[in-house]
Amino acid sequence: MIAGETSRAYDEIFTLSYVTGRSVGIGAYIVRLGQRVIQMKQGPMILTGFSALNKLLGKEVYTSQDQLGGPQVMHPNGVTHEVVDNDQEGVASILTWLSYVAKDASALPAVRESADPVERDVEFLPTKTPYDPRHMLAGTSDALGFFDKGSFNEYLSGWGKSVVTGRARLGGIPIGVIAVETRLVEQRIPADPANPESREAILPQAGQVWFPDSSHKTAQAIRDFGNSENLPLMIFANWRGFSGGTRDMAGEILKFGAMIVDALREYKHPAMIYIPPHGELRGGSWVVVDPTINLEQMEMYADVDSRGGILEPPGICEVKFRQGDQLAAMHRTDQELIFLDAELDGCQVDSDALELKAKIKERENMLLPLYLQVAHEFADLHDRSGRMKAKGVIRDVVTWPKSRQYFHYRIKRRIVQDDLVDQFMAADENLSNSDAVAKLSSMVSGDFEDDKLVLSYFSDNEAAIQSAIGDVRKAAITAKIAELQAML
Repeated sequence: MIAGETSRAYDEIFTLSYVTGRSVGIGAYIVRLGQRVIQMKQGPMILTGFSALNKLLGKEVYTSQDQLGGPQVMHPNGVTHEVVDNDQEGVASILTWLSYVAKDASALPAVRESADPVERDVEFLPTKTPYDPRHMLAGTSDALGFFDKGSFNEYLSGWGKSVVTGRARLGGIPIGVIAVETRLVEQRIPADPANPESREAILPQAGQVWFPDSSHKTAQAIRDFGNSENLPLMIFANWRGFSGGTRDMAGEILKFGAMIVDALREYKHPAMIYIPPHGELRGGSWVVVDPTINLEQMEMYADVDSRGGILEPPGICEVKFRQGDQLAAMHRTDQELIFLDAELDGCQVDSDALELKAKIKERENMLLPLYLQVAHEFADLHDRSGRMKAKGVIRDVVTWPKSRQYFHYRIKRRIVQDDLVDQFMAADENLSNSDAVAKLSSMVSGDFEDDKLVLSYFSDNEAAIQSAIGDVRKAAITAKIAELQAML
């Protein structure tokens, strides 16, 4: 009974477990069913004690409970979100986590005042070479990051290290954060003491790629942010795709990648996908974060120096501009080849024709690298932010230094607007989300795309908006009464 209630509680309210001592059997399951877990170093989570396992195996294999469920096991496998040294740190971590959470399951995010100005520029600049994405989020000692100074807290740091997840504040607004590790990381799979042939495995994982563990971590984080935490979501998308080798396909990467789509489809709060400077979004990784998954909540943006597309330029040229196409373009545009072609067409002597063909081949070989480079550049032009906006696959182009200010007002506007939309839809069950947004749009006299202006209108005209909601409710009730009378 308690297991079912705990599982149900995760969907209905905020759940957080702190493992301060040994948690055995159903106790370990209850902790996991609550999903969010803080574990003290001396608090193992186990299903069966080590002495019982030794008796079952008939020999002394395990020497402590920590070998079975200590932080060195539960943190790397994603059961434990955060590890602390003692109870004092544990209570502090609980309070920190609670500071991001809404007061109840239906409340708006817990916004508070911020000492870090919203209008300031983001000083840390992501580079083309691998860098620590935490510096982009939290900043360094020399350069401020995207979020409020000192507000970023990372969770699930021991699991799926090619993705970084955490919670932070943007101008006082609590945000769920997902970013991408651009550096090479390692996944460690421990040896099993019960199997003498077992050895520790260290698996390298490239940056900007989703692996089975990091895909699962992404989906889990999205669900945690949305389930009763009511957090807006910020994804700094910088993936080149999924790792689709035999080992990873056997490791269920297809299933975990699909779980990301499921989590985003069910997300009920604003979700912003932003491709940062020198970031790129390619192939299947674009598919699983595309805004069409959840048009009511998801929006995609890109920096001017970002790239996005299914195939990278070399790949698209292999498909659309192969060597035969390049040779045809040379003979169409290169004046020397045009001249040689004309001479060859008029040539009557076989020896002269062979010489001309040799010159043509030599010219083609000289031009091939140049034409290939031009083709790659041309294909790259189609992947840039201006083209993405022109094709309607992103909502806007946002420059990195001003992104903090832009997304603060955008997210704040969406929080307030979505709350009003919900009130309109509650007043009339026949209203769709787009109908409710259209009603708000008709009330705003200025540019409805101007987030600051719309926020100002919502704040200054609260009474008028509530009156409009009341009118909608009265009209809906009147229509319902008329419908019931017609049925008599």
